[in-house]
Amino acid sequence: MKKLDAVRDVIFFDGLPDDILERLAEIAVLKRYAKGETLFLADAEADGFYAPVSGRVKVFRTSPAGKEQILHIFGAGEAVGEVPVFEGGTFPAQCEAVEDCDALFFPRRDFRRILQEDPDLAMKMMAMLSQRMRSLVHKIDDLSLKETPARVAAHLLLLRSSTDSDTFRLDLPKGQIALYLGTIQETLSRILKRFSEDGLIAMSGREITVLDRDGLRDIAESGK
Repeated sequence: MKKLDAVRDVIFFDGLPDDILERLAEIAVLKRYAKGETLFLADAEADGFYAPVSGRVKVFRTSPAGKEQILHIFGAGEAVGEVPVFEGGTFPAQCEAVEDCDALFFPRRDFRRILQEDPDLAMKMMAMLSQRMRSLVHKIDDLSLKETPARVAAHLLLLRSSTDSDTFRLDLPKGQIALYLGTIQETLSRILKRFSEDGLIAMSGREITVLDRDGLRDIAESGK
């Protein structure tokens, strides 16, 4: 894929005029990362931001005890690490490829220069940051207020909604999903088994079929 085509696919560049897209393509650097490779470390200088072209990356924090908490999973067309482009400083979390990944890198200095010259791009960035903040607030509520079965039920409903099908494959290995939901793999497996025994879902490896959408929704909304 040409860099210009990849830049066109970045969500918050949607609708920008061709001359701006071409300038963004000029400053973008296409990088390749193997599964498990680090894009940036927590507390490292934020010298730019990323946008996966293929594959997915995770942003996470690690506690002093070594426990990993996944904050978000990003796929093609989504911006990663863009907040420090505005405020400077360091990355607040670490980013790592969860599968082989190609990503565009936009150097902070060059991007800020383009941003200053184009108010439409600046407004799109502000809207994207606002949306990202709402998403993080929603996740904090889920992790702090809902018990683990409710978080698992909500995640299954989200996957079902995103694929628009009652049958879908888990988007990540169970261990990664567990970290994303703030639990451990053994607990996730027990909950999925219980959901299966209760007739809420059917499982075949990583393939899930939702049998009782209303039942899952009741669990997700109850918070228990």
